[in-house]
Amino acid sequence: MIAQSLLPELQNEFPNTRKMLERVPAASFDWKPHEKSMTLIRLATHLATLPQWLTMTVNTTELDFSKSPYSPPKFETTQEIVDAFDKNVQEALDALKGASDEALMQPWTLRNGEQIFFTMPRIAVIRSLVISHMIHHRAQLQVFLRLLNVPVPGMYGPSADE
Repeated sequence: MIAQSLLPELQNEFPNTRKMLERVPAASFDWKPHEKSMTLIRLATHLATLPQWLTMTVNTTELDFSKSPYSPPKFETTQEIVDAFDKNVQEALDALKGASDEALMQPWTLRNGEQIFFTMPRIAVIRSLVISHMIHHRAQLQVFLRLLNVPVPGMYGPSADE
């Protein structure tokens, strides 16, 4: 079963992301390392909401930006970020656990009105736009924290701070 093969990976990657989010200092929410970079709060918010893409991918056939304008949540504290992440993770895991192989192989489309960005099987969307995407932004967050002199947790073994 496809979903069952993904669960161990997600049950490792989601807690690793949570460990990183727990370290985000609220006093530095507006900080960014470069003028072209996201702020710390924007990056943390993006990571906290990424598991929603898994739930959405399993439960829909497409996302049309022209019909679904996005407004990110506003977090005031680090705990709010972590709590939102936990809720989104649980919903994502529940959605995945209920997904059949047939459903995960069905096409899913990302579009903006008539402009189609891609169509690929749901499983490919989960691997690329959820898991790989999360790991990419988690690595960015690790760099942000390092530049802020916040001790970073290990992901696949101890970090230099552990």
